[in-house]
Amino acid sequence: MFFVLTQSPNYALKRTAAMVYGIHLRLAMVLLLIMLSACASETKRMNSEKLNEFAIRYTAAWCSQNAASVASFFAEGGSLKINEGTPSVGRTAITAAAQGFMTAFPDLIIKMDGLGVDAGRITYHWTLIGTNTGPEGTGKAVRISGYEEWRIGADGLIAESRGHFDEAEYRRQLKTGVGGVR
Repeated sequence: MFFVLTQSPNYALKRTAAMVYGIHLRLAMVLLLIMLSACASETKRMNSEKLNEFAIRYTAAWCSQNAASVASFFAEGGSLKINEGTPSVGRTAITAAAQGFMTAFPDLIIKMDGLGVDAGRITYHWTLIGTNTGPEGTGKAVRISGYEEWRIGADGLIAESRGHFDEAEYRRQLKTGVGGVR
């Protein structure tokens, strides 16, 4: 004896409805992802604008001759490392490091050359301009460019800054000036 299994007429209708529902669900998910991407781009743009404003204020702090103002951009336990030097950790140490440059260059100007954000890596590019007329200064004009790699903490302040510039060129300029020859 053979049994023939047949599908009820409602089965085809239910299956079609399920496929349509699945297509609608997928479409809704795609639209949701597009909307979330747009929101993420908007958030990223807003964060980029805030970061740029932060960098502009940071630059102004360096030009202010108020070293504590520079340190205020760092988290309480933040650090500033310049080239291969020992990191200045904490606002008191960062204030001292900034004061060292401000004392050496009473006419210190820092210009922001750019700000880069790539895959969460933030680079602040700058140019230091000044005349080394502080105590034991050489009286020579210096113009040196460099950059800092920033890690921003949850509090929106710099948790870590690793600064880089051509130290040999900096020392040369301290001896002979910007346009000086060895």
